[in-house]
Order: sequence, then structure tokens, then C-alpha cells
Amino acid sequence: MDKNLPELSFPLFVPGDRPERFAKAQNAGTDTVVIDLEDAVAPENKVAARDGLLGNFSAHDDVQTVLRINGADTQWYAGDLAAAAALDIDAVMLPKTESADELVATRAKIGAGRAIYALIESAAGLANLRQIAPAADRLVFGSIDFCADVGMAHTRRALLSARSEVVLAARLANLMRPLDGVSTEIRDADQIKSDAMHSQEMGFGGKLLIHPTQINAAKQGFAPTDEELTWATGVLQASSDGGAATFEGQMVDVPVLARARAILKLQKDLT
Repeated sequence: MDKNLPELSFPLFVPGDRPERFAKAQNAGTDTVVIDLEDAVAPENKVAARDGLLGNFSAHDDVQTVLRINGADTQWYAGDLAAAAALDIDAVMLPKTESADELVATRAKIGAGRAIYALIESAAGLANLRQIAPAADRLVFGSIDFCADVGMAHTRRALLSARSEVVLAARLANLMRPLDGVSTEIRDADQIKSDAMHSQEMGFGGKLLIHPTQINAAKQGFAPTDEELTWATGVLQASSDGGAATFEGQMVDVPVLARARAILKLQKDLT
């Protein structure tokens, strides 16, 4: 399902009850802003926040807008869907997605032309991922909530299998690469960059962000190194006709060429 979503994406969350921050987020330097009606808004403020969007939100020509609604099992879900249908947005993010049926029901209510981000945040969501993925436009891994649900530590080693499954399910459903979850560090640029590098190595196509200060560091983490760029350029030059060749003593064949092209495309997407 092609909804013109950015292949490499760094969606920045902004609380749905803080309209004074919407324009700031849109101009912070990222490609996508997520207006959050779920975790960022207290239960007693959810209805007012949702209703307030109709008078306080304006789309940005160069930045996509995603509305994170409340989950399908909550009292706010139906009202959030109605608001999504009325707003000038590009996509809806469904939290705690656990079945394809939830996505089908959501799509039927939000209007044509809106994409759906399926946020996987639970054991049930991960277990049903192969059925969920074909009904989504993009998968998103909510790693912190997932760890809370499963009762595991939020570490790279502990999350290797879950992250791999999200990437694999997206590929099997012919979706663009999924988005990884947030880094809780806000000021530590080195840690944010390191987290983003890990996401990129795992096969993700971007990362959720919770503060504008994370944008540059996250992008740096996804950027190819100088060595990778030099290697990719050399590989493509060695096989200018796309056939088998050698470069720096190593064989260059179709998979190697694909990797080289992917590195150069990643650099292009970041500039």
C-alpha cells in the first residue's frame, strides 16, 4: 500500500494537548510529526485535547502528520477515529496493535488516503505480527512498552529477537522498513546516536523521537560512515555494467551490488 510515506523517517512526538508546540515540532528539522493523544495526554484531558485539534492544528507542506490515537479497547477510540477523519493528516498510529482486525476497523473509519502505522507493543502483538503486517502500511516497534508487557530488561541483547521479528515481518509483507522505538536519553547525543546505529544495523528504516534535541544525533546514527561510502562507490565503479567483478580482492556480485546501492541511497535520503 503506497501512501507516499518517507522511506527513512524520524517521527517526532508532540503531546496532543500542547497546541503551542505543534508548529515548533513541524519546524524542528524532521520529516514527520506525531500528535499524540495516547500516552502523552492524561485520561481526564483526552477528550478536550482531541476536540482542540480541530481548531488548533494546521498541516505543514513539507512535514507529514501522524495522529497517534488511543487503543482499540479504550473508551476514546471511536471519538479519536472521528477526529482523524476530520483532520488534515497523513496517517494514524494505532498503539498496542494486536490483530489485523483492529487495523481493518481503523482503516474503515479514518477515510481514504490515510496510512496506518501499526505500533507493536505487546507479546500478543509480536505473536500475531505475521497477520498484522499485511494490514498495515508501516510497522513500528514500541520497545519500552513491549519490555514492560513481557517483563524483560530494555537492553539491545534482550530485544534482538523481537527487533529481528519486526524487521522480518515487514519484509515478508513487502512493507518499507519498520521504525524502531524511542531512546529515553534526551541530552546524551552519543547514546542517541549509538541507539540509532543499532536500529540501522538491525534493518530499521528510522526511529521514533521524543524531543527535538534527538533529531540530529539519530540521523547521524543512521548515516553511512566515510569508509562505507568509499567502499560502496568503489564497488559500483568496479562493476559499472552490473556484472560480476572484484574490488579490493573481494568478489562483487548481485548481493554486494545491492548493499552498495543501499548505502549510497541511505546517504542521499539523509541529505
